Amino acid sequence: MIITWEKVVKNIILATSLMATISLPVLAETAFVQSLDLAQYRTDVKTLASDAFGGRAPLSEGETLTLDYLVKAFKDMGLKPGFGDSYLQAAPLAQISADQNMQLDIGGLKFANGSEFTARTQRIAETVSLNKSDVVFVGYGINAPEYGWNDYKGLDVKGKTVIVLVNDPGFATQDPAVFKGNAMTYYGRWTYKYEEAARQGAEAVFIVHETAPAAYGWGVVQNSNTGTKFTLVDAKNNQGQVGVMGWVQHETAQKIFTKAGLDFDTLKQQAAKPNFKAIPLKLSAQLTLNNKIERAESHNVAALLPGKTRPDEVVMMHAHWDHLGTVIEGGKSEILNGAVDNASGVAGVLALARYFKQQAKTAPLDRSVLFSAFTAEETGLIGAQHFAQHPSVPTKNIVAFLNIDGMNVNKGVDYILRYGEGVSELEQYLDKAAKAQERSVKADPRPQNGLMFRSDHFALAQQGVPGLLFMSLGDTDPDYIAHKYHKPADDYDLSWNLGGVSQDLDLIASMITSLANSTDWPHWLESSDFKAKREQDGRK
Repeated sequence: MIITWEKVVKNIILATSLMATISLPVLAETAFVQSLDLAQYRTDVKTLASDAFGGRAPLSEGETLTLDYLVKAFKDMGLKPGFGDSYLQAAPLAQISADQNMQLDIGGLKFANGSEFTARTQRIAETVSLNKSDVVFVGYGINAPEYGWNDYKGLDVKGKTVIVLVNDPGFATQDPAVFKGNAMTYYGRWTYKYEEAARQGAEAVFIVHETAPAAYGWGVVQNSNTGTKFTLVDAKNNQGQVGVMGWVQHETAQKIFTKAGLDFDTLKQQAAKPNFKAIPLKLSAQLTLNNKIERAESHNVAALLPGKTRPDEVVMMHAHWDHLGTVIEGGKSEILNGAVDNASGVAGVLALARYFKQQAKTAPLDRSVLFSAFTAEETGLIGAQHFAQHPSVPTKNIVAFLNIDGMNVNKGVDYILRYGEGVSELEQYLDKAAKAQERSVKADPRPQNGLMFRSDHFALAQQGVPGLLFMSLGDTDPDYIAHKYHKPADDYDLSWNLGGVSQDLDLIASMITSLANSTDWPHWLESSDFKAKREQDGRK
């Protein structure tokens, strides 16, 4: 997950200093707690996050080692393969490396790649070009009927270049009556901006970066959009996607609008109001992407515990296995081992799998449980997208998708974080499980960051499957985001208390038991494409 928290570390430090005064509930000796082998959990994290695994990058030796480790673990448990006769699902990827000596020309203004703009493509083409492409400002680039909002109304952008704002009007106005106010909706995510522009026929999209609404600085944009990128490949070689996926610095946008005789900051304020009308800038864009393309296969992993009475109905328990491999920092090669993000989550899935396999000897679940670990989450939920498009069981038969993306490896706390509010009935299952542990459910302290759209469960949500994110990145460690997250310091630490791991895995085990022994199909609570897809599948 890409997260930048501003002015938060000080608050976390304060909260941590107060933690000692809080009387935490004593974790009951449930069947799960009694069975949990924390020594094995430590071994799993330590191994997956070891230098030998090289940061678990897709298509690396680290992937091979990771897959071998997970497949052996599932085989040793006696779980069935999750993909027919195999524990592995091939995810065909393309590596696209654009020549970074590119230049963006808008209205005669020339901008430098990396420092002033970024551009990439997911089309499988050696060359993607903008040639005198008309530039149009379309506000937030949102078409959301349920919010009465359509920035593309009456507009033809076929073959054109659109400039859009990041996040959504709710964040801009901080008005809870506009979208969801401070809490980001999916319409605010950069992925949506590209998807909608493609539906409208645009050839290029440039998102204006600003740190607060994006929730991360320009450095994250630059690192995430330059160099080699991975993508799935469809039957049409991704030609239906927008040709150029770009970002521009705020200062770059101001220069472009000034060239057009307009004031960017004034128009930005107007774009947050209903019925904003798109504005042609009467400028043209020129840019050429020269791409080197290589094809390869990465892999998802899954193992199945069949249910006793309704085996075709499946609860999924998941954590992404990949991390970022190695990077060069200060002229030195550094391994990004990703111990918390997300070896800790994968180890949690293995612990839950061992428990439920053992329980099945005396108390088998009615529904099946699919334990999974997908590839390439860090590069855009790619493995999850591939599974969602090619599921091992029909998505209409998946009851829920529970997703761990970073565990609390420190002491237990008297609350559990909930990402999203009023989204699906899975929240009620969370409430019940937390109450049984005498814990409260605390709302996402950073709803403006849109975390519920930024991990693997979201790819399944787009197919109508309700999901729930379990994540504690930095919540109990004031040093984590600043110095460890996506950095070489995210290593296994023998001093980890693991009280939070025991606590949260016990809660998740309770939820899995409830979901798997129920006839319930958790519903979406708010109108959305996710809800409509679920209802089309007959799960009303």
